[in-house]
Amino acid sequence: MAVLAWLLIPFIAAVAAGLWGSWANRTRRTRGDGPELDGYARFREAMEKSRTGAPGA
Repeated sequence: MAVLAWLLIPFIAAVAAGLWGSWANRTRRTRGDGPELDGYARFREAMEKSRTGAPGA
């Protein structure tokens, strides 16, 4: 009986982890790449400005 208890502990922990994971992910909304791509575009524009406006370039 003690062996069964020791085998149930990891099983119960895995079930609890799965339940917690699904609960924690319930409010997460999928975001597209829009904000990241906008930030990258602003970064590229800033780098182009700094390269073309540098003295002696």
